[in-house]
Amino acid sequence: MTVGPTGASQPTRTGPCVVIAGGGTAGHIEPALALADAVMRLRPDARVVALGTERGLEKTIVPARGYPLEMIPPVPMPRKPNVDLLKLPLKVRSAVKTTREVLERVGADVVVGFGGYVALPAYLAARGRVPIVVHDSNAKVGLANKVGARFAERVAVAVADSGLPGAEVIGIPLRESIINLDRAALRAEARAFFGLDPHAPTLLVFGGSQGARSINTAVSGAARELAEAGIGVLHAHGPKNTLAVQAVPGAPSYVAVPYLERMDLAYAAADAALCRCGAMTVAEVSAVGLPAVYVPLPHGNGEQALNAQPVVNGGGAVLVDDADLTPAKVAELVVPMLTNHGRLSAMSAAAQGTGHREAADVLARMVLDAAAKGVS
Repeated sequence: MTVGPTGASQPTRTGPCVVIAGGGTAGHIEPALALADAVMRLRPDARVVALGTERGLEKTIVPARGYPLEMIPPVPMPRKPNVDLLKLPLKVRSAVKTTREVLERVGADVVVGFGGYVALPAYLAARGRVPIVVHDSNAKVGLANKVGARFAERVAVAVADSGLPGAEVIGIPLRESIINLDRAALRAEARAFFGLDPHAPTLLVFGGSQGARSINTAVSGAARELAEAGIGVLHAHGPKNTLAVQAVPGAPSYVAVPYLERMDLAYAAADAALCRCGAMTVAEVSAVGLPAVYVPLPHGNGEQALNAQPVVNGGGAVLVDDADLTPAKVAELVVPMLTNHGRLSAMSAAAQGTGHREAADVLARMVLDAAAKGVS
């Protein structure tokens, strides 16, 4: 054992120390943790340390996955010129100073950023001192990664035409539990877990961790048409929402739950999905081979539609605007899809064909290579 600057005992190590910066939302955290797992598979002697803030989901997610978390001040970027913009330089300086102290204390050999307000101070603190690797999951690159890419040893992105010069397209790092999911082998267990019909074609519906009101309204409004077509439904409506669906005697169950703790079982139980199309959602749904009806968020910069477009172009999904998502449209799209086994099989193969199941290992090798090279 060795003793660190704070006096705390620290384990002796021979491998590299990889610092990941991907806090805030699950879209940043999950790829970062998938990368962390891949690094440990390839280099069991390595150490992975995550950067985070008190306001992000990483506060609970990262420790639960077994990785140490170092807190730094957040640097949220104002969307409009206001008083917060005037305070930004002071906030950046404070966050960079704290982050630089963390990098020195943990002995960082490489910093890997995934965007968001944790990544920006990490990039600035590491610049010229520690090699940087950037990964962006989105079709439109955010400001933090545009900055980080200027100093990075390697830059990786999920899709082509991201706008980052010299970026390598590798896809999105995913958890092993998703990459190796055998839906067919788990189907019976998954259907029993949720109380679904063991044999009926089944639609998985979700709108993110908080649900999506437009999706909830449209799909629940089509419940009778789906039931009469012999289709079961597993619908995660969000913990702050309620959903009441009248059962149709003799029809497959419409199971409504606030939240899906076991996404692996949800994917295994389903034959198709109807959901939003955030980058992580599209990557996971495609990786497990689920045909999908993607409904982009009706606000923002149009990024969600771009995330889904490669799968749609490949024949693994269809895209419908939020404003067009009515109960009639749900029935029109879902019933022909789920009652045609040949179409489901073709769409499933097409969805899997658009993915990058090896992305986590590819990124891990890039990271370990950058750590070995050091700062030139």
